[in-house]
Amino acid sequence: MGLEGENIIVTGGSRGLGRSMCVTFAGKGANVAFSYSRDSDGAEETLRQAGVYGTRVKAFKASALDRQAMEEVVAEVDKDWGGVHALVNNAGVTQMLPMALMEEEDWDATMDVNVKGTYMATRAVLRAMIRRRAGRILNIGSVAGIKMMESPVHYAASKAAIRGFTEALAKEMGRYGITVNCLAPGILEGGMGDMLPSYRLEDYLKHCPLGRVGKLSEISLAAAFFISRECSYMSGVTIVMDGGL
Repeated sequence: MGLEGENIIVTGGSRGLGRSMCVTFAGKGANVAFSYSRDSDGAEETLRQAGVYGTRVKAFKASALDRQAMEEVVAEVDKDWGGVHALVNNAGVTQMLPMALMEEEDWDATMDVNVKGTYMATRAVLRAMIRRRAGRILNIGSVAGIKMMESPVHYAASKAAIRGFTEALAKEMGRYGITVNCLAPGILEGGMGDMLPSYRLEDYLKHCPLGRVGKLSEISLAAAFFISRECSYMSGVTIVMDGGL
């Protein structure tokens, strides 16, 4: 799938979709560096699973909100592996809070990680990509930021912002040969959907034509295409994968 020998950075790679993408990318021949903020045991498990394919895999304890830390991740990958070919902005958080009970710090924390973190990690890789006049950026959004559905307001707002970020950045970076796209999953097995109360999951499945939640592997394979060499003429696009909701 055009990933052999590519150097990829994934933010939030210690669990869930982030881990699944790291393993999928490594299985297709890519060298994978991923960041995580707290879950050291989860990071070790990602290293173990992705490491079986024989490509280079590195873990960095670095918050996407820490500008210096993200720049150091990029600098080390650039120095040791010869540059970053693709970035996947996956780090994200949410809380199951109704708007009336949401405090200012709840709003700020979600917007900071989901939106500012995407900006920080992207900024860290852009200058080198511009110099090489090549690069691929994939932002992980959500169906909650695309369609009207019952979802925490701050989470939906942050993911809607990711779509706008994707489209504006794609327009700006196209002249340098850099593609920017967004992948917006619905509810996934082992993803943030695990936090949903049972009645919310039942309602989702009732309205989903395929009648099931998505698999992490399905989203990871789509992500692999977005950052592959074959995906060379798609930019500014948001693809929704929600079972036809």
